[in-house]
Amino acid sequence: DGYAVTNNHVVQDADEVTVKIQGGAELKAEVIGTDPKTDLALIKIKSDKPFTFVSFAQAPARVGDIVMAVGNPFGLGGSVSLGIVSARNRDINAGPYDDFLQTDAAINKGNSGGPLFNLKGEVDGINTAIFSPTGGSVGIGFSVPANTAKGVIDQLIKYGETRRGWLGVKI
Repeated sequence: DGYAVTNNHVVQDADEVTVKIQGGAELKAEVIGTDPKTDLALIKIKSDKPFTFVSFAQAPARVGDIVMAVGNPFGLGGSVSLGIVSARNRDINAGPYDDFLQTDAAINKGNSGGPLFNLKGEVDGINTAIFSPTGGSVGIGFSVPANTAKGVIDQLIKYGETRRGWLGVKI
């Protein structure tokens, strides 16, 4: 249907969004909605042809699971790196809903918004951030877990925004 998940920081200041697909074709896309608090965004690619799609993982990733990070680091084109999930529920002070998967699969600048696949070909997470003194991968990358992304994406499709309840309590 043309929906694609990426990071909010990838599209937040864009005047227009273009997606390059396998084979080199470039297609226009529209930002359907964003959620800065989880750094997720939903875009819809405009095309007359249907797309091959991948599914979010049904079960959460476990520490030790083998994963593959896919992206476009440094504009080189499609790239895949292999690693393991080294931690779950990481809080990296990115926002109020930090719950990242940590992986040693190489995630570099340009991998943002790409999928973190498990060995079944399901998306375990959305590549989002790295810790690095140099700006390149040092084996500490972070992805938004599929379970978090599913809820956010469902709301972006339905409402164009996320809706969260909150309780205002002050002590």
